[in-house]
Amino acid sequence: MVSVSDATTIIFDNLFRPEIRDVNVMDSTGRVLAETITADRDLPPFNRVSMDGIAIAYSQWVKGKRTFPIMAVQAAGEEPNKLSDDSLCFEVMTGAVLPAGCDTVVRYEDVEIKDSVATVMRDAVGQWQSVHVQGADARKDEKLLEPGQRLAPSEVALLSSVGKSMVRVFSYPRIAIVSTGDELIDIRDTPLPWQIRRSNSYALQSAVREMGGDATCFHLQDEKAAMTKSLHKILDDYDVLILSGGVSKGKFDFVPQVLEGIGIKKLFHQVSQRPGKPFWFGASGEGKVAFALPGNPVSTFMCFYRYVKPWIFKSLGTEYDHLSAILERDYLFAPPLTCFLQVTARNESGRVVARPFPGGGSGDFANLKNVTGFLELPLEKNEFKAGEVFPYISFRQ
Repeated sequence: MVSVSDATTIIFDNLFRPEIRDVNVMDSTGRVLAETITADRDLPPFNRVSMDGIAIAYSQWVKGKRTFPIMAVQAAGEEPNKLSDDSLCFEVMTGAVLPAGCDTVVRYEDVEIKDSVATVMRDAVGQWQSVHVQGADARKDEKLLEPGQRLAPSEVALLSSVGKSMVRVFSYPRIAIVSTGDELIDIRDTPLPWQIRRSNSYALQSAVREMGGDATCFHLQDEKAAMTKSLHKILDDYDVLILSGGVSKGKFDFVPQVLEGIGIKKLFHQVSQRPGKPFWFGASGEGKVAFALPGNPVSTFMCFYRYVKPWIFKSLGTEYDHLSAILERDYLFAPPLTCFLQVTARNESGRVVARPFPGGGSGDFANLKNVTGFLELPLEKNEFKAGEVFPYISFRQ
C-alpha cells in the first residue's frame, strides 16, 4: 500500500506525451494552448471612445471654455474625423475612434445640448477621460498567451481579437472508460431486483468532456478470458484506460491480473485512503497508462478528481491546483488513512468554508448531489478541529 503523496508522485512520473493539433477557436474552450500568441496590432488599435458623449480638446477646457458647437457625429465603425477648430466638439459614440484633435470625452449625462451647442455641466474634467488609449492593453507583437494556458471564453475573445481563427493546442489522450461487473446493465434497460444501471462510466465520461476532452465507454463482464481479449483490443486503440470496478479482493476481481497480462505493469495497488483504497495504477513500456478505480461510485468519483484530472492537465503542460478550505466544525476519523471528506463549500467573506456532509459511505452516490467537493484530511491525525485549513478538491465549476 502507498500513501496519497506517493501515489501522486508515481502517477505524475508517468505522464502522457501529447500531440499538437490545430482546432477552430470556437472549439478551443477547455483545451490547453500549445503556441505563443502575440498581438497583431496595438490593443486597442486606436484611441477608443468608451462613453457616449462629446469629444473636445482639453486645452480649451483649461482655458475656461464650457460651451462647444457640435461639428459632427463620430459613430463606431466610421473613419476618424478631425476637428477643424479646437473650439468645436464632436458627438461621439462608444467604440468609435476618437476624432483627431480631441483628447477628452465628456459623457452625455454631464452635458446639455441645445441648438447644436453642447454645454458641459460639471466642474471637473480630466484629460483623456472616457478614452481607452491606443496600446493601453497591449502593444503590437507583445506576448498575450503562452503554451500551457488553459483556454476559457475570456481567452477565446482574446484569440479572436488577434485574428486566430485556428489555434494550436495539445491534444487530449485517447481515453477509454471501462466499467466491469455482471450486475451492471445499460442505462436504457430496466434492472432486475439484483441488478443496477451503469452510472460510473457516464459520470467519468462527463467529467472528461467538462475538461474539454472526450472518452469512449465500454462495459465488460466478469469473465477473465473475455475481459483479457477485450482489454487487449481497447489498449491497442486508446492511450489511457480508466476502469471502474474489479480491483478489490473478490473472486471475480480480475482487472489487476488482466491488465498485467496485456502488458500494463503495476506501479501500485492500494492507497492508504478512504474512500478509494483498492485503487490500482500501471503503465506500459509504450507510454500507455491504466487507472483502475474502485467500483463504489464515490470512490470512483473522488479518485478521478484527485488523481486522473490533475494527471491529464499536467500531461498537457499545465497545472491543476487544488484549493484550500476551512473546516467548519470538528470532525473525527479514526482509521490511519487519508480521509477524503465530502463537504459543501461556500465563500464566506473571501474565505472558503467547508461543511462536512459525509453521507452513507462510498456507495452513496446520491449524496454527491448535496456536496461540492472533498476535503483532504491527512492520515497523521484523527481529530480535525473547526478552523483548520485543508486541501479542497472541488468537482463543481
